Parts: sequence; C-alpha cells; structure tokens
Amino acid sequence: MKMLAPFLIALQFLTRLPLPWQVHPQAEDAEKQLGYSVLYYPLVGLLIGGLLIVVETVLAAFADGTEHQLVQAAVVLAVWVGITGALHLDGLADSADAWLGGLGDRQRTLEIMKDPYCGPAGVTAVVVLLLLKFAALTVLLAQSWQMMLVAPVMGRVAVVVLFLTTPYVRKGGIGASQASHLPRQAAWWVTLLSLMLALWWSGGHAVTVLVFTAGVWFWQRRQMVTRIGGTTGDTAGALLELIETAALTGLAIY
Repeated sequence: MKMLAPFLIALQFLTRLPLPWQVHPQAEDAEKQLGYSVLYYPLVGLLIGGLLIVVETVLAAFADGTEHQLVQAAVVLAVWVGITGALHLDGLADSADAWLGGLGDRQRTLEIMKDPYCGPAGVTAVVVLLLLKFAALTVLLAQSWQMMLVAPVMGRVAVVVLFLTTPYVRKGGIGASQASHLPRQAAWWVTLLSLMLALWWSGGHAVTVLVFTAGVWFWQRRQMVTRIGGTTGDTAGALLELIETAALTGLAIY
C-alpha cells in the first residue's frame, strides 16, 4: 500500500472515483509522497480517458446511426465532469473572476480566487469551455478511440510542467508541498514519455495538437507570472481545463 500511496493520492486529488479506502500521506514522509503523486498525474489522465472510452463504447452499442451523436457527446462530457468532480472547472471559474475583478492588482487577484462565490466571468468561462468541449466531442466520437486519451493526459502533463517551471505562490497546503517536493528529473522523463504517447495517439493531428496546447500553455503561464508571480491550485486547474480544450480542438479542427 505504501508503494501505491503516491498514485492513490493523485487519484483522490484529481478525481472523485470511489475508492474502498482513503489514503493519507504517512507523517514521516508526507511531503515526499505528495511530491511523488504529481508524477502520476498523466496516468490518472490515462485512466480518465479509458473510462470515457468505455462510456462511449456502451453508448454506441445502443445508438442507431449518427443522429444520436449529440446525445452521446453530452453524456460523455457529463461523465467527464462527474469523474473530476468539477474540481478544475472551479479553478477556471475562480481564476476568471479573479483576473477580471483583480484589476491588475496581485493581492486583490489572490483574494478573489479564495472567494467561494462564482461571478459572471467565472460562469461565462465555464459555459464557453464546456461548449467547446462538447462541440469537439461530437466530431471525435466518430473517429479513432485513441483520440479520447489525448486531452486528459495532455491536461495533466501541463500541470506537471507548470509545477516544474513556475513558483507556487501560496504558502502551505497540498499544492505547495506537491510543487516543492516534486522529483524534478523523474518528472521531466514522465513529461517526455507522456507527450510522446499523447502525440502518437493524436495520429495525423499531432502537430495541430502540439501547436494548440503549447500556445495555450505559454500564454497562460505568462499571464500567471505577470499577474501573481506564479501559480496557485486554481490557476493550475484552469490551465488543465484549457489544455484539455485546446487538445480536443486540435483533434477536431480538421
């Protein structure tokens, strides 16, 4: 169980999948386990993608032709949101509200991100993003099943690289421990392997996916560093959602 602890911590942190037990970091090496859990983020993404493929396969068995494709895409997206507990969508909403309401001020931006209420900017950001995902899924469900793995993996790889390259600006908490105790060399190898697999699954869309996701990643990281001097859990969650959407768009765009 101790060897599996980092993976199970990542699974608990990134999803709402029911586990028969709760895993808590051992006191003597809690921060180390939290840091190592980040290495398993792409694997959790792979698991999420696999579950979505199962859902789509079951739906396709009951569908008759392409007229049910919109319903299939809606159900797959709903399951996707349910698996993650809308955790990263919450980060997107908080970040959008903070960027609009912070008026360029670092401290005010950080304070708004901690506010549990969702404002109009947050609602708009979530709605637009879900619409983009839904539209892309209606295209992808008729294509290769491997493509369903790409977005969940790419989104979580993006967070690994973010933690490797960007200061975590909130002191204390799980996110700070994960970022500061992440084994860097292993994380770069995990990133490289995960990117290679994701681009391979992308097939002929690989270049488009890479351009879209890299563009969004660099743009978002620059926004974070410029406004608040680094990242937080909310901005990392927002980045994950935006990278997933960019990957889906790259896969479906042509």
